[in-house]
Amino acid sequence: MLMTDNRDFAYRFHIDNEKNGRQSPLNENATLLEEQKLPGDESIKVSGEGENKLGQLFFKLRHNAEKNALMVVIVKCAGLPVKDVSGSSTDPYVKLQLLPEKQHKVKTRVVRRTVNPFYDEDFTFYGISKNQLESMALHFVVLSFDRYSRDDVIGEVLLPVSQAIKESENEDTETSDSKLLCRDIAPRNLKMKSQSRGELLVSLCYQPAASRLTAVILKARNLPRMDITGLADPYVKIYLLYNGQRVAKKKTHVKKRTLNPVFNESFVFDIPPDAQGLENISLEFLVLDWDRVTKNE
Repeated sequence: MLMTDNRDFAYRFHIDNEKNGRQSPLNENATLLEEQKLPGDESIKVSGEGENKLGQLFFKLRHNAEKNALMVVIVKCAGLPVKDVSGSSTDPYVKLQLLPEKQHKVKTRVVRRTVNPFYDEDFTFYGISKNQLESMALHFVVLSFDRYSRDDVIGEVLLPVSQAIKESENEDTETSDSKLLCRDIAPRNLKMKSQSRGELLVSLCYQPAASRLTAVILKARNLPRMDITGLADPYVKIYLLYNGQRVAKKKTHVKKRTLNPVFNESFVFDIPPDAQGLENISLEFLVLDWDRVTKNE
């Protein structure tokens, strides 16, 4: 089963009645929310290039055509920003996945209290032929470990595998080591275009007299494959936010082995008494893949 940042599937739905100038019920018709998009093989934007203040990522890679294996070495990061609340350091690690299928995911160990972590960790992805390289991309995400809350995303590096292979090749690739590549770490782009991550269908109803908001999670469709069977075990988390802060949460049941789950589950949220209707209220929907062994995706 794969591991990734839960924010990969984040939806945020903002409710705003200012246009009406009154606290009117929300439309009970279903609202279709389309999630962020990830890069596909036709339009891959190279990130991690240009000026930034997020540091640099150093890595090597090489493809073994005989074994259909792609070998990646995450060597180190340099000049990372401080993420610790003490303002003195950070606890960085790196996640790597291959796009667009996202079926190969790995991560380094956490290196404590440093903005210049050294990893030198090797990862080998099997079952990747030379012809597949043209349609694949490397997606590195640099994070800072947080023991008490969600890990902080520092930034990302995204580039086509074929381009990285060409840059890393030496004159004698059989006997010499691959060339060390360096990329600037870019701010994470949660709105990458191309391959769709699926859709979520919900229905909302607001009752002003009772100060209650009802959200019905109807179904999702065309979700990405998240395990080696080509399926997923999806469920949905819903957060009620007041002034940008999470004040309540709910979640659906897990639907096993499907990319088109039907939930039909209703959730009622009490609006905070000091809120002025729905003006400062928003809902955040997280579509996750349940995992028995590791963190849910």
